[in-house]
Amino acid sequence: MATTLAGTIAATAALAAGGDLVVFDWSGYEDPQLHTDYAAKQGGEPSFSFFGDEDEAFEKMRAGFKADVSHPCAQSVVKWREAGLLQPLDTSRIAGWKDINPGLMKMKDLVSTADGKAWLLPFDWGTSSLIYRTDKVTADDAKSLRIFADPKFEGRVTIGDNVDDAYALASLVVGLKDWTKMTDAQFKEASDFLRQVHKNVRFYWTDDTSINQAFTGGEIDLAWGWAETYVTLKGQGVPLEMNQDTKEGLSTWVCGYALLKDATHVDEAYDFLNAVNAPNVSNYLVTAFGYGHGNAAGMAAIDTKVLAERGFDNLNAFLDKTLFQQPLPVELKQRMIAEFEKIKAGY
Repeated sequence: MATTLAGTIAATAALAAGGDLVVFDWSGYEDPQLHTDYAAKQGGEPSFSFFGDEDEAFEKMRAGFKADVSHPCAQSVVKWREAGLLQPLDTSRIAGWKDINPGLMKMKDLVSTADGKAWLLPFDWGTSSLIYRTDKVTADDAKSLRIFADPKFEGRVTIGDNVDDAYALASLVVGLKDWTKMTDAQFKEASDFLRQVHKNVRFYWTDDTSINQAFTGGEIDLAWGWAETYVTLKGQGVPLEMNQDTKEGLSTWVCGYALLKDATHVDEAYDFLNAVNAPNVSNYLVTAFGYGHGNAAGMAAIDTKVLAERGFDNLNAFLDKTLFQQPLPVELKQRMIAEFEKIKAGY
């Protein structure tokens, strides 16, 4: 849902001469290793502008911000499309389109619609999970997501400043695996849980730097976060564990790249889409970020032991055991946004 976040929208900044393409993205995805073929063809990097979450990006684009390509996740694609922010993809211009994982291609109304038009190039997928310091939290305590509301961790918790991830956590705790069917009673129960979590929250994280520094500096013991944090800090020797097998389960997100309606650098946009879908990206995305890649051919070439360690050896089973962050009814999503703002303000 998918990847590292920027706390505020940054001004568009060209990283190097690489044409005029503007990519509106999550912070962290400007990593050149994620689109090496683009730089090779264009002679440099595209320009990147960053958003903190997809609702923020949506409002900025509706207010007139212009870019060529953006990086929505599954729960936002329909909303963006219906608002007229996207244009369909010409899949004949995307090398390896046939290699996209079949499980991802089946996502209703996300990759394609009934009229056969394609709207999203699936790029990355992964989980929101319980991450904890093993020197501060016992494995027994970490068996349940309700640990986030345990009073003994007051001031030692962080969750993302992201309404989708927050309500994914709360939905799991109240027993939902399909949040589109949330009743009024379940919405209240989920919101009440987030209010209990708020009492323990040291801060709401907005980017990988803040959550990683908080873990390494001993400020927090628990996080509802993404695999990138676990993979990065574990590699640095921080005593962390990520429990993807809690009693309540975990949440799965799928994100990808879309061509924006007002894109003015279309040829460069397709060069970028080809680059992020290239099989040579798969191993880096899995090993450096801890996320799965949409290109099944690239994923198949990765060492099976590495895939198994990340839980990516069986995508269908992986998706079946989680709450999938699929598109929400508009009214329910707006209720979540409004309620989450109240919760963060202490109401």
